[in-house]
Amino acid sequence: MEKIAVKRSFDMRIIGDWVEPESRVLDLGCGRGDLLDYLVQARAVSAVGVDIDFANVTACVSRGVPAYQGDIAAFMRAFPERHFDRVVCSRTVQELQDPAAVILEALRVGKAVTVGFVNHGFWKNRIAGLLGGRKVRNAVYPTSWYESRPANPVTIADFEDFCREKDIRVARRVHLLGDWKTHCPVLPNLLAGYALYDLTR
Repeated sequence: MEKIAVKRSFDMRIIGDWVEPESRVLDLGCGRGDLLDYLVQARAVSAVGVDIDFANVTACVSRGVPAYQGDIAAFMRAFPERHFDRVVCSRTVQELQDPAAVILEALRVGKAVTVGFVNHGFWKNRIAGLLGGRKVRNAVYPTSWYESRPANPVTIADFEDFCREKDIRVARRVHLLGDWKTHCPVLPNLLAGYALYDLTR
């Protein structure tokens, strides 16, 4: 199996463990629907996704996963407080124009919010930037600087500070090493390649 696919399957299982069976789940930046499809199969959730990319939404619908094309923040404003049991924002926050507003709105419409992101503070990224003197390019960050991805590289330390500043409760957190499957026991901002957070108000 392709290395990226292996990484994706492992974090999907962690997210799945946090999702209650038969709950209502909203996936922000749902991509082609891999995670939602997994949650429907594994946890029998009532799922819906939203993505700005029409091709991604078409891929979701073709596999039987409901999805809407449009702005994430605008989509959430249509729902009352705590409408969803869980809102998932996996590998999306670094691409958002206003990630703080999206997370806070997700906490309004969801009873719990899962956020997953690549840790830009991972030691290999630091060394690559230091020695190369250029934007980091690797399997996680494959694009050049002018393609603007990710737009908002975030570190674990940044995200923890954000949660404290906004009075967001971290119910659970999982930090994974650079292989994205082994738990990171110490110094996560330096040694973890990927992070998952379970947030509530």
